[in-house]
Amino acid sequence: MNQSTTIYPGEVFADTKTFDTGIRQLIPHYDLMLDTLVACVPIDTRHVLDLGCGTGELSLKLLKHCPDAKIVALDYSPRMIKMAQSKLEKTPFSDRITFIEADFGAWANGEIKEKIGSNFNACVSSLAIHHLTDEMKYKLLTCVAKNLTSGGCFWNADPILQEASQLQTIYSRVREEWTANQGTTIAKVRSQIGNSQPKGHSGPDRLTTLRTHLTMLSSVGFKTVDVPWRFFGLAVLGGWI
Repeated sequence: MNQSTTIYPGEVFADTKTFDTGIRQLIPHYDLMLDTLVACVPIDTRHVLDLGCGTGELSLKLLKHCPDAKIVALDYSPRMIKMAQSKLEKTPFSDRITFIEADFGAWANGEIKEKIGSNFNACVSSLAIHHLTDEMKYKLLTCVAKNLTSGGCFWNADPILQEASQLQTIYSRVREEWTANQGTTIAKVRSQIGNSQPKGHSGPDRLTTLRTHLTMLSSVGFKTVDVPWRFFGLAVLGGWI
């Protein structure tokens, strides 16, 4: 795969069709991570915002989990939106999801509020928010808090910055072992990754510690924050407003 192909942060692979397979080879326990997030969203949830929906994997899991939910799925990548639409069109859930091509950083800045909507019962995200600076993460969480109904929840499945360098080293080894168990190598999977360039409010990985994430959530008004799942440099974190 031509690594010179320019992609948006979060698209990861030069060929979008590679994403669903490649991410499972690259990210340990990818499905368990998303399934844990989905389990934290109440089954009777009706109005959900998916920030950085990518190829639609998280949205699809949520639509299966919440039979009455309607989802607004936001992504700034036209390639990702197209693939997610194509995937969801083949399911019985296509009438319960609306795709919007937009930058969630712009939403955080109040630039596209009317277009996205408000009064969400839940807001979710996976492998997307870590592309924002800490300042923009805080702005985004502030916006999320303002647009959730009372008792609403926010859950984010994302890479985090490990504070112990020893764990960083261990995690690198664990990831290599994980990828090998999928029948490939990290080098081979990474050879399919495109050349990510800053776009809108997002850029290359800007990881934040778990402690900082939880502090931000509390400071913008989340009454309860928690971490239902963590595996080295990956975590599902969030809470209730």
